[in-house]
Amino acid sequence: MTHGPFLSKGGKGLSSDTFALVRSDRERAEFQEFFELHYRPLGRFAYLLTGDPHEADDLVADVFADAWRHWDRVSAAAEPLAYVRRMVVNLAATRVRSLVRDRRRGRDLGVFAREHGHEPDVAALVDLRAALQALPLRKRACVVLRHVLELSEAETAEVLGISVGTVKSQTSRGVSELQERLRAAAPAGGREGR
Repeated sequence: MTHGPFLSKGGKGLSSDTFALVRSDRERAEFQEFFELHYRPLGRFAYLLTGDPHEADDLVADVFADAWRHWDRVSAAAEPLAYVRRMVVNLAATRVRSLVRDRRRGRDLGVFAREHGHEPDVAALVDLRAALQALPLRKRACVVLRHVLELSEAETAEVLGISVGTVKSQTSRGVSELQERLRAAAPAGGREGR
């Protein structure tokens, strides 16, 4: 769709979607700084939510693309980082729901196949990752936000859009479930000194 006065030098019109992405130098610089500061930590957060480095990378790239499209809303938020963390959680939840739906329908297209054989994981980290992945998404998000990213209960509640009480209970239950799963995994991994 061409918008009369919005023609590029080549004479081709900008679509309304493209025009929405035309930003001032100040906005570009703000976004670039935000991206450089937060891409890696958000990638680690996404990895802890998804358990798959490739999926986490795709998820964070998609979130930053959305954040750029809606930079006016993101930058106007009281806590832009919390806003984008919430976007990560929401997109991860959407992808998990899609995966569950696809698997229920018997549509395993191989898109979610994991190839971790080349990663040099330490046994304890593998057990921890497996235990973390076994948690429901909300509990996992609470545990990761509180204990890995070290957010306060109030910050975690804001990111997830839930009450502080829910953060406390979900985190407590999540940590308890992790401990139970790790204790159960310990004999299978073989204990030293036997």
